[in-house]
Amino acid sequence: MTEYTPPKIWTWNKKPGANVAALNRPIAGATHDKELPVGKHPLQLYSLGTPNGVKVTIMLEELLAAGHKGAEYDAWLIKIGDGDQFGSGFVAVNPNSKIPALLDRSGPKPIRVFESGAILLYLAEKFGAFLPKDIAGRTEALNWLFWQMGSAPYVGGGFGHFYMYAPIKIEYAIDRFSMETKRQLDVLDRRLAEVPYLAGDEYSIADIATFPWYGGLAKGWQYGDAATFLSTHEYKNVLRWAEAIWARPAAKRGRMVNRMSGDPSEQLRERHDASDFDTKTQDKIAK
Repeated sequence: MTEYTPPKIWTWNKKPGANVAALNRPIAGATHDKELPVGKHPLQLYSLGTPNGVKVTIMLEELLAAGHKGAEYDAWLIKIGDGDQFGSGFVAVNPNSKIPALLDRSGPKPIRVFESGAILLYLAEKFGAFLPKDIAGRTEALNWLFWQMGSAPYVGGGFGHFYMYAPIKIEYAIDRFSMETKRQLDVLDRRLAEVPYLAGDEYSIADIATFPWYGGLAKGWQYGDAATFLSTHEYKNVLRWAEAIWARPAAKRGRMVNRMSGDPSEQLRERHDASDFDTKTQDKIAK
């Protein structure tokens, strides 16, 4: 590998290509005009079944399972590989052009919510659910919610990128981010040795935010054989916690929504009604 010497001033070397990395650019804003669709429900979600997207669909399914009918939602598929996130309608909801993005149309004026952690907190406060009411419990839940938001980029953009997606394997980068990912798993494992859920005894948005990333990594859902590479079997408390969440029907439904890979029976590309889980998964559509 040729050693790279950074230039004095960085310039964008625009390279054509069909992969997601080719869509990245050093500027924000829309690249094309495209309005977002709007369904019949109060909440309009524009997303994809990545760990960040799954956080929100699990939350919405949990709210519905808990009897909050106002949490009914339409989940529209945003194909980031096609650049849907740079359409004018999406940028109006999330100027950062990242999924997920939520539009709450239940009031007199639509409210936009972007960043997955902000969406979880917004929904928890809107419906008074999955966030402890006492100040100590609430603070602990928010501690872990913000821990997840700040830590996961090292897993996805760091470990996942260099281990799975980078065009060349760089030992230094893989070692650096593998060490940090394992350190984070150890942080979780030590916490979950003390309590059943991250905020304590109560399942909360902290768990909903953390499960798709770290639970999914521990269960072998992400980055090929990364679970073996990182020896995730060592983190027994994380695995116990992940299995407890995965036993929840709402978590299983939430992971299906806007999903575009894996078993066709577990892919519900768009969700507009609860009955869609029974009639519109990819295996049913193929028939």
